[in-house]
Amino acid sequence: MRSAAQSATVSFKVLDDRRSLRFACRLLLSFSAWIILSSLFLVGAASAASFNSCLSRLQRQAIKAGISSSVVEEMLSGAKYDEKVIRFSTSQPEYKTPIWDYMAFLVDPERIADGRAFLKKHQKVLRAIERKYDVDRHVVLAVWGIESDYGKFRGDFYTPHALVNLVCAGGRRARYFRSELMATLKIAHRGDVSPDAFQGSWAGAFGQTQFMPTTYMRLAVDHDRDGRRDLIHSVDDALASTANFLKDAGWRSNRPWGIEVVVPKGYNGPIGRTKRSSLTTWNQRGLRRIDGARLSGRLETGLIRPAGEAGPSFLVTRNFDALRSYNASQSYGLAIALLSELVSGGNAFKAPWPTNDPGLSRKQRLHLQQLLNANGFDVGEPDGKIGPMTRAGIKRAQSSFGMVPTGRPSFSIYSRLGGSFE
Repeated sequence: MRSAAQSATVSFKVLDDRRSLRFACRLLLSFSAWIILSSLFLVGAASAASFNSCLSRLQRQAIKAGISSSVVEEMLSGAKYDEKVIRFSTSQPEYKTPIWDYMAFLVDPERIADGRAFLKKHQKVLRAIERKYDVDRHVVLAVWGIESDYGKFRGDFYTPHALVNLVCAGGRRARYFRSELMATLKIAHRGDVSPDAFQGSWAGAFGQTQFMPTTYMRLAVDHDRDGRRDLIHSVDDALASTANFLKDAGWRSNRPWGIEVVVPKGYNGPIGRTKRSSLTTWNQRGLRRIDGARLSGRLETGLIRPAGEAGPSFLVTRNFDALRSYNASQSYGLAIALLSELVSGGNAFKAPWPTNDPGLSRKQRLHLQQLLNANGFDVGEPDGKIGPMTRAGIKRAQSSFGMVPTGRPSFSIYSRLGGSFE
């Protein structure tokens, strides 16, 4: 049997061992944390060094291409890594947003009303452009409305810095973005656009109708004849350049962009905008106009069903391809088509989108953010834009109501927080 002294000695030894173990664990954790932090620091330093090296290389290449060193210095100095540009380059709303949400905020009552007002305000130049380029003036106006909200919003990014980030990020499109960057510098070098005026999208598009720089070089026009192709300050130049772009992309005034149709149940024929047949052939396959009228004629169209069998269906022409060439997205093309119909006094699509939880307009999105803040789901300063912070707030709100936390800005969460469509 151990004596009290022996037991005490053992106890202290165990205690001492435990303290030593805890100390060793803390030391190991501290060392591990130091290793991790050091690694992150080194990775960050290496990334910064890589970015700066890439930037210096681009500056040298631009000067070698004949662009003045003063323009290169003014436009590229101060460029830094921008996480937001890289994040946006992998997440585009027209590809990941449900089409009923996409259409709800792009073709909302405010944009329609503004479009009708601008149609009157700029009717003289729009009619002149329509005659010259043979492109529907309502479509030109709709592109302006979708791309920059009729010139009110032209983007959050300084074009050359955004393009530097996209080039230096590498990947399969680095060469493409490098050509866009060099075109941007050349435009400034030639004096059409001042170096400080390039404000646009994360991808490098700029101006009131968001031209990519190489597209500007090829298709921008000086409609107001002031000696400069100014798509930033001149509405006339921006609208005429858009018409010239659409004409070059194949728009022809002798055909519509498309026709809304009814597809028979059990249809198993061709689907896709490039799988074209005459209207008469589509009629033989059982398709009808949305009002039930027969289809006839030689006009070549392809069938698209953007929301599947349960949603609206359209027979689209090569004019729809011209719209898609502005932004290679079916949703985008339909947004332009719908807005052009509505500003001209036409009708909305007849078939409903297959959802019982519709999307929100820009005004409602702003109100949703205000309601989230008022109910304790902080999303920052309301601006109507649905970013990561707003989606996180929506998820918290949805969870509090026992809803599936999707982060989607829909009518269901909007109404639960007190919003309405009235």
